[in-house]
Amino acid sequence: MKNIILIFLSIYLFGCKNSNELLINYTNPQIEYAGRIDTTQNKGADLYWSGSSIKINFEGESIFATLKDDTGDNYYNIIIDNDSIHIIRPNTIQTTYLLAKGLTKGNHSVEIFKRTEWDRGKSTFFNFKIKGNAKVLPRSTTTKRKIEFYGNSISAGYAVEDFSGMDSPDSIYTNNYLSYTALTARYYNAEFRCICRSGIGIMISWPGNTLNTMPEIYDRLIPTDSLSKWDFSNFSPDIVVVNLFQNDAWLVNLPNNPAFKTRFGSVKPNDEFIINSYKTFILELRKHYPIANIICILGNMSITKKGSKWMGYVSKAVSELNDDKIYVHFIPYKGTNGHPSIKEQEELSKSLIKFIDENIK
Repeated sequence: MKNIILIFLSIYLFGCKNSNELLINYTNPQIEYAGRIDTTQNKGADLYWSGSSIKINFEGESIFATLKDDTGDNYYNIIIDNDSIHIIRPNTIQTTYLLAKGLTKGNHSVEIFKRTEWDRGKSTFFNFKIKGNAKVLPRSTTTKRKIEFYGNSISAGYAVEDFSGMDSPDSIYTNNYLSYTALTARYYNAEFRCICRSGIGIMISWPGNTLNTMPEIYDRLIPTDSLSKWDFSNFSPDIVVVNLFQNDAWLVNLPNNPAFKTRFGSVKPNDEFIINSYKTFILELRKHYPIANIICILGNMSITKKGSKWMGYVSKAVSELNDDKIYVHFIPYKGTNGHPSIKEQEELSKSLIKFIDENIK
């Protein structure tokens, strides 16, 4: 049974070095990074995107990590031996955090997993420190698949832990680890990337994202920097999942919205424009990933309600692409208000897994 505990932030002051302590710099090759992580800007590894993670295998009695956050508004799951989960909220001052103590003799692992979205700012990881018969072990090499997701708040796990149903914007309630993206990746023991942002669309995004649509940021390393480009050769997914259009579906019907005026002026986009916008984005992904299976999904919020035109738009776009490795899969409307709950994220993941198992070998 997983034990989820909120660890209150505390600074650990190290004493003198001894032979039982190891300092592992962020550049150590046995550290396993997952996500679009930048190591070019600081003397550390910068994490922006949801689901970015840092993992190390080791022997030792306790382990620490040194981190610094831009805003103090990011949260991370600390996963010990793929089981026990704690939460930390890194400080804006460079701080060393106790991740685990009292560990038994033998092999252990720790993973630092970013729950929150890039709008909360970046976090910088500097090093691990292991105490007590310390030893760094080789990286894991057991992942069977690579999966990349492009999505919005559904993919981010926005408000998934707000059990009041009020969809609170407080970042403590967002948890990408419980989103269908991470759930699906763990099911397949897959390395994954989650390129997502709440409110984002393909043609238009909610204000606050007025100038940022997914086609404008999907190829970035640093999501807020248009000059920072991701090297797609660094990660070649077997499967790419696109879950977008939920926000577009709302905003195209709001002519007085500032984002509508910025993107469309006074004229609502017609069916052809919508379909072509989707096709263009999928073709961009295909250029980067010529042999990947691409699954175009919708759901499980209002976009898949009975009578929605958006399923037809996506189906037509994919049909016109005439690519037998691009698929369509729609997850039924969840029938409740707000963003997906933990249970609804699990249902979304199960639907996607079933589709993958039946269609992609």
